[in-house]
Amino acid sequence: MSESILPGEPEAFSLFGRPLYRTPLRPETLDQQIKLYQDALSSWKEDPDDPDNVIWLGRRTAYLGRFREAIAIYSIGIDRHPEDPRLYRHRGHRFISIRLFERAVEDFERAADLMAGAPDEVEPDGIPNPRGVPVSTLHFNVWYHLGLARYLLGNLEAALHAYRKCLKVSEIDDKYVATAHWAYMTMRLLGRDEEAEALLDRVSPKMDIIENHNYHDSLLMYKGETSPEELMEKARGQGALGLVTTGYGVANWYSYNGLKEKAAVILHEILSLEGWAGFGYIAAEADLKRMGLNP
Repeated sequence: MSESILPGEPEAFSLFGRPLYRTPLRPETLDQQIKLYQDALSSWKEDPDDPDNVIWLGRRTAYLGRFREAIAIYSIGIDRHPEDPRLYRHRGHRFISIRLFERAVEDFERAADLMAGAPDEVEPDGIPNPRGVPVSTLHFNVWYHLGLARYLLGNLEAALHAYRKCLKVSEIDDKYVATAHWAYMTMRLLGRDEEAEALLDRVSPKMDIIENHNYHDSLLMYKGETSPEELMEKARGQGALGLVTTGYGVANWYSYNGLKEKAAVILHEILSLEGWAGFGYIAAEADLKRMGLNP
């Protein structure tokens, strides 16, 4: 085979062993991200010992789809700053992206130990929302992603423990709907239906949502404000990211309401899309694997 037609080196492998290549960015997005990456690289070269410079170089590298390189950057930072929980938090996120869930759990658990007793801190957005208001914090991100990594491993009780911790630092609506979405699904899968329903008490159409509209829509569906079919129709009009996020919630809804075949159809639909680093996409892979179904 000639070198010119080789697909290049994969960034990761799916849970079914399929090579996963970087998803191309739109030209305007790519140009912007390259500029931001170059700025972060310049700052890092000026002061490579500043952990903020390490974090931003890792984040900008990951936004270009270079997840393994980002992990290496965070690892260098951890060697120099082993007591900084932020580095473990960001490296753990990218371990999830490349399907190394056990390594992710280790990083998030280490981050949780390091941040224990320390005040929470706002985490700046790498891609600011339209209001320019950051909606997440370090403590939130550590517990949220630890819950996700455990969930993806099928350790539901341990995942729920992390989500309960996360709910305690989910004071604004955007944080709450993100945490409640995953906590609700975890509780339903554990058969804790009453506890899951209690999470919906705070949910209403009037919540002030800045970013996490798909999670909010899913929670409203769980509450009976709309049907799964209506929600899927809306999601299909939002592009791949909306369909991956919302579709995974609907698939779960079908699953624990006894409609396994409908759930499997949506999980397969998710895996037909681009955006393999999305959490709903990764979770769809994990579910199909556990169900013994091919993608």
